[in-house]
Amino acid sequence: MTASVETPPLFPRLDLRSWQGVALALLACLILAVLAFVIFQPIQVLPRMRLAPGFALIDQDGRPLTNEDLRGQFVLYNFTYSRCQPPDCGNYDQIMREVQQRMGEIDLRGQRLALVTISVDAAHDTPAVLQRYAQGLEADAAVWQFASAAPERLKQIVGGGFEVFYEAEGEEVQLSPTMILVDGWGIVRAVYHMRTTPPETERILRHVELLAVEVAQSKGVARLGYEAAHLFLCYAS
Repeated sequence: MTASVETPPLFPRLDLRSWQGVALALLACLILAVLAFVIFQPIQVLPRMRLAPGFALIDQDGRPLTNEDLRGQFVLYNFTYSRCQPPDCGNYDQIMREVQQRMGEIDLRGQRLALVTISVDAAHDTPAVLQRYAQGLEADAAVWQFASAAPERLKQIVGGGFEVFYEAEGEEVQLSPTMILVDGWGIVRAVYHMRTTPPETERILRHVELLAVEVAQSKGVARLGYEAAHLFLCYAS
């Protein structure tokens, strides 16, 4: 009688401990890859600070302007009013103007940058006033919009949503001048304020370009590197 010969399995079985070892090895390789990417290609990012608010405003042409109209674009917001003069409002208008003039100097990698000036002086800054204000700054309407809203709504949007302090009573307006950079997902990525991070044209342009690079390169393994940069607070100044 011939003894049967047992054929060995084509793929040997791995017990649970073996699978755990494989998983840990893969995880270790992944972590090493991320660390190597961060170390050998240093990444700087802008913090994900908070969600920007939804809003509905009226622009200088009397047309609605909402946050959804700006979705998918980088947006630099400036909070001011047409009658605000230095030193109360610093040189924020001039910085916005310089950003408009120089945005062609940076590589946006297919992204778009919109500029929006929001007036907190709703009683005075009607669409007609905002239009003259825009003309005085040589604003390109395709890039730079000016807008406001009814006082109650404006307070909710600017004070409550964007967290920018101001008080408007009759002819008197008190404002803490601020600029805010928001990414295409509607996340606040930078707040420029004289007491914390002073607004400077060079800094703003550099930050916008960093955002464009992050959007373009944050894919595959590189995405893990960017997430690690956020985790370890590798923030640009």
